[in-house]
Amino acid sequence: MASGGALLVLSMPLTAVTAWLHFANKGAGAFFFQDRPGKGGKIFRVVKFKTMTDERDADGKLLPDADRLTKVGRFVRSTSIDELPQLWNVFKGDMSLIGPRPLLPRYIPYYTEKEAHRHDVRPGITGWAQCHGRNDVTWDDKLAMDVWYVDNISLKTDLNIIWTTIKAVVNRESVEVAGVEALDTYRIRNGFKPRIEKTIK
Repeated sequence: MASGGALLVLSMPLTAVTAWLHFANKGAGAFFFQDRPGKGGKIFRVVKFKTMTDERDADGKLLPDADRLTKVGRFVRSTSIDELPQLWNVFKGDMSLIGPRPLLPRYIPYYTEKEAHRHDVRPGITGWAQCHGRNDVTWDDKLAMDVWYVDNISLKTDLNIIWTTIKAVVNRESVEVAGVEALDTYRIRNGFKPRIEKTIK
């Protein structure tokens, strides 16, 4: 399996990055785990490198993301190294190398009926939207590209995505390291009425 081979080949650099982040994150750990909906909306735990500390203010609340993002974390994000641990999710079968990016469960009611078809396939480490603007495009365009991919899956398309993603990562194109507006916030701001959330399997 390609993901297993990649994990084996990258084991040494992944171990080095893990140690690097362990110290940079001031005891907050090197990995970030979060629930995400996969194929059919089934929830799984995605794993990424953690790029922020867990520093809090005087009231015990986490500081803003921009204040907790370390210099090491900024580099790891800008080079997309933080995505590499998801090879484990691919190895387990939760994800594919290519597919719509797995987003937050709370976003599900904020998809249109058509956009919800992004869950007809397994999510991927990279996808059509990531190699066509990444964070420079609006949520509407990004989700439309996810659905386009679902409707047009082919080996030719996947090879195109792989090549374009490699170029984007090498050139650090359209990389947002400090966070973007949440989908639910974006949709509410634009007057979108959430759909009734279906039961997640």
